[in-house]
Amino acid sequence: MNRFLIAFFLCFIILSHCTLGGCEQTEDSSHKEVLVIGLVPEQNVFRQLERYTPLAEYLSSKTGLKIKLKVLIRYGNIIDNFVSAGMDGAFWGSFSYVLAHNKIGVEVLARPEAPDGTSTCNGLIFVRTDSGIRSITDMKRKRFVFVDKASTAGYLFPLVYFKQQGVEDYRAYFKETYFAGTHEDAVRDVLDAKSDIGAAKNTVFARMARGDAMILQKLKILAISHNLPENGLALSANVPASVKISLQNTLLNMHHDPVGTRVLMTFGAQRFVRTTNKDYEPVLRYASEARLNLVRYDYVNH
Repeated sequence: MNRFLIAFFLCFIILSHCTLGGCEQTEDSSHKEVLVIGLVPEQNVFRQLERYTPLAEYLSSKTGLKIKLKVLIRYGNIIDNFVSAGMDGAFWGSFSYVLAHNKIGVEVLARPEAPDGTSTCNGLIFVRTDSGIRSITDMKRKRFVFVDKASTAGYLFPLVYFKQQGVEDYRAYFKETYFAGTHEDAVRDVLDAKSDIGAAKNTVFARMARGDAMILQKLKILAISHNLPENGLALSANVPASVKISLQNTLLNMHHDPVGTRVLMTFGAQRFVRTTNKDYEPVLRYASEARLNLVRYDYVNH
């Protein structure tokens, strides 16, 4: 009987990866099987999920990890909620990534390349064609709609544009300024005359224009930013290296797979490209020009 108990105990130790000194966990078993990936609110929640869900399902099927998507209600929330909501990564906008990298140490892996071969986007400042606004002088005492304080195209670029044009205090210069929350809503507000001038991302502007001819007919672009990296997938420092490598390799090679190619087509890209912190230098230059301290920057809209 004693020999049986000893044998049973030894088998238990072997099967559970334990020793008499305690249990050890491998890298894979220490990390949860579900990866929560956040999405910044470029568009409304339903369109955002419609675009990203096939990609998440593809990544799950190839890596064996369950990918759960979480759409945040505003750009800054993705930084505030990253730890509290237990997120493992996100598809960050360029400015929100720079802020998150500085504040919580996330690291970027890859970003999409569009069918035209570009993996960058631009900020736009636009007005209605019938507004009579053609310069910063014409904008005085008008209404300006931003997207979010953690958006490059929807806030940082306009800040730099104002300073280049001699406007140091935009709140005093404009009759009213406010945050729409999404690029889509900022475009719509100017189109519907809720605001006189707006800022948004060119890829969202173009996507909306393909479905609504009135956007190109009724809106005029006055300024365009430098090239900025498209939304990239960046993961927490706590995610195991093996998981990061697996996700990055899957993204970078999915255009070689017929199923992956179909998913990319739905997503609106031809492939994903490797991305590093060096790609965000244009954003850092804008932040420097706007005289922002990235560590202490207040990204709450008010």
